[in-house]
Amino acid sequence: MRRPQIPSRLPLDPYVLALLGTVALAALLPARGPAGSVAEGAATGAVALLFFLYGARLSTREALDGLRHWRLHLTVLACTFVLFPLLGLAARALVPTLLTPPLYSGLLFLCLVPSTVQSSIAFTSIARGNVPAAICAGSFSSLAGIFLTPLLAAGLLGNGAGGFSPDSLFKIVLQLLLPFLLGQVLRPRVGGFLVRNKKVLGFVDRGSILLVVYAAFSAGMAAGIWHQVSAARLAVLMMVEAVLLAVMLLVSWYGAKRLGFGRADRIAIQFAGSKKSLAAGLPMASVLFGAQASLAVLPLMLFHQMQLMVCAVLARRRARDTAAAADGELPAGHVAEVSPGAQHPAPQAR
Repeated sequence: MRRPQIPSRLPLDPYVLALLGTVALAALLPARGPAGSVAEGAATGAVALLFFLYGARLSTREALDGLRHWRLHLTVLACTFVLFPLLGLAARALVPTLLTPPLYSGLLFLCLVPSTVQSSIAFTSIARGNVPAAICAGSFSSLAGIFLTPLLAAGLLGNGAGGFSPDSLFKIVLQLLLPFLLGQVLRPRVGGFLVRNKKVLGFVDRGSILLVVYAAFSAGMAAGIWHQVSAARLAVLMMVEAVLLAVMLLVSWYGAKRLGFGRADRIAIQFAGSKKSLAAGLPMASVLFGAQASLAVLPLMLFHQMQLMVCAVLARRRARDTAAAADGELPAGHVAEVSPGAQHPAPQAR
């Protein structure tokens, strides 16, 4: 049996580096006074633009076509919006001995955001899983997150995320739901333009999120909330997130097996059901948390990089085991231990 190899270069996402650079800029040169008001207004517009583009890009026909694999999508949604939040609520036992209340709020918010789309598809493809299922599952999760994440945050985080006050609900509707629905309505008119300019609009997406991060961390600097965080607390937070990721990888893999899914579907479920979207979470946090958004998004930023590194190793191992099984090098029922999971001898059609 071939000895598993860890890739020489783990994926340090360049965009995470850009986010960290933006945080450093906000720490050194925060927007204060009138400049802070301008940055806040620009961030509000950026959030509305992001959700308009989300709505305009989502193909309703493709989403409806994907409903044929409804059991897989329900499994991913259950991982994302049921199991993750339950684990987040269980972590409340770590407050205040290990986690401060603001860090715990950020950890719980992390458990409420939707799954990723691009990285779930990429890792599923590398691992030779069901790529079309991963595409639909990620799209459904993003769509459900538009509605479920704000509602779950308001219900579970209470005043930490604005609660159910008229002001917070108005912000959710105005900055998130209305732009998304407007994008859906205008999709027939602007869809072609978005496809033709996909690369340029990708920079618009990422630039908008950087603007949101800068405004949030500037407000945090002005409020002095960073004095609440120590290096020891951050180390504990990272250990808690490592456990959270490991539990979700295990449960999504073994749980999918118990539900009768084949190997290719289990790969899609594992990668779509164990990850969280930084792109969706950051703008939502700016709306829900206000001046506290900088601490609220910190756990999500750390988890995002962690999930990329772990899933990159896992996807390559899954691909090697699939290839070895197809060549007859592994016996039926062989168990490979990278993240524990039973490997079937042959992959399904992608």
